[in-house]
Amino acid sequence: MTKFQSEKQIVRNLYRRLETVPTDQTDTALQLAVSDDYLWRGFHPFNEIRGGEAVANHFWIPLRTALTSMRRRMDIFFAGVNSLDGPEGVWVVSMGHLMGLFDEAWLGIQPTGKMVMLRYCEFNRVADNKIIETAMYFDIPHLMMQAGLQPFPPQKGEHMVQPGPMTHDGLLFEPQPSAEGDRTLAAINAMISDLGQWDSGLPLEDELRRTWHETMCWWGPAGIGAIYSIERYAKQHSGPFRAAFTERSKTQHICRLAEGHYGGFFGWPNFTATLSGHFMGMPATGLSGEFRVIDIYRREGDKLAENWIFIDMLHFWKMQGLDILGQARETPNT
Repeated sequence: MTKFQSEKQIVRNLYRRLETVPTDQTDTALQLAVSDDYLWRGFHPFNEIRGGEAVANHFWIPLRTALTSMRRRMDIFFAGVNSLDGPEGVWVVSMGHLMGLFDEAWLGIQPTGKMVMLRYCEFNRVADNKIIETAMYFDIPHLMMQAGLQPFPPQKGEHMVQPGPMTHDGLLFEPQPSAEGDRTLAAINAMISDLGQWDSGLPLEDELRRTWHETMCWWGPAGIGAIYSIERYAKQHSGPFRAAFTERSKTQHICRLAEGHYGGFFGWPNFTATLSGHFMGMPATGLSGEFRVIDIYRREGDKLAENWIFIDMLHFWKMQGLDILGQARETPNT
């Protein structure tokens, strides 16, 4: 059985404090849990921040001020040791939504006074009873859409507040059989091997069938959307994505792990590619862009059944010369 209970509890204790302490005590709550040289990575416009005080002041306090009565609604929670060469420690992964009442402006996005759900996924590296580093990725364009803005042209995927696992078993608070995590990691690695080629010699749908269930669910970020089944995934995202980009770099992950039937990875960035064709309704730019990505998977049998994806679309499009967030600051809510 896996044994990551103390690391899981450290992260859960921080989550509880971030929900219960007054907003002006957020800094103290965070610093109780993190190391002196704490590194936090977040999507544009936050990027890399060093130190608990800076993370509290730049991210958590403004967010908690904007989304009053904020609560974390977790759908997936697991832990494990990084399978890649990298810093020592156990990584604890959490995914779900931050729910609150959008009562104050955040990042120039005007409030609605209604409830909103900010999709997030977070990797926390724990060592010596402290959180050493965090990668917290979140779907700001989806929040913009809930506030009545349209950051991107209409897409082929569906945009929604995304559910957790179909099996409703993603919160791995208790130890899991080690063999199950090994099977999940093997399935993820096999998929990465196929994906990294971008040309396996097979038709795209047949390539996908090697590692995915026929009725896969692909829960993509706002701007791309959610897609159901191999056939629609090939037509509505994977095929158009491969057609739009050239000069794709090799995949580079910072962390990749699995526990039980769940696993995932993140990079900073995961890869780069040149926009040589139309993508998300936008024309080719000929410019290279970075893809900062978190992927979370649920395995069923020996294949992948569900995939939740977080991509820093604001950062990617800013590298293409399009400031999506800056435009939002100038656009009133509908």
